Amino acid sequence: MNEDGVRIEYAVHFTRGRHGQLDLQPGEAPPEPDAEAGAVPRIAKLMALAIRFDGLVRRGEVADFAEIAALGHVTRARVSQIVNLLNLAPDIQEAILFHEPVRGERDAIPERRVRAIAGEPDWDAQRDMWHSRAESHRNE
Repeated sequence: MNEDGVRIEYAVHFTRGRHGQLDLQPGEAPPEPDAEAGAVPRIAKLMALAIRFDGLVRRGEVADFAEIAALGHVTRARVSQIVNLLNLAPDIQEAILFHEPVRGERDAIPERRVRAIAGEPDWDAQRDMWHSRAESHRNE
């Protein structure tokens, strides 16, 4: 309150900005995400990242995947693992991207298994591997 007896109130909240610093934002804080809804599977995020990396190189925004690795402070081998997901049959890529949210590690699709599927050059064989992976995952 100031000396005139006037009180001014503002609704504000903090968010995390770049590099983790706190940023003051106007208005009420947005509601917390529903924990019951689950999370986007990690493999779906990696699939989207592979598509993004490919687009950056195709548009010439970066010279090559080695530059992406340098910019992301990861090894070129890791970027190759991610980009190799683009070798999956289009329907498998779509299934990964639109996979239902997961609630825990047991629901997740293991990246290592998907990388093994991506290493198979024949899309029909990939589909067989993918469907057998889905069957074995359901039975676990």
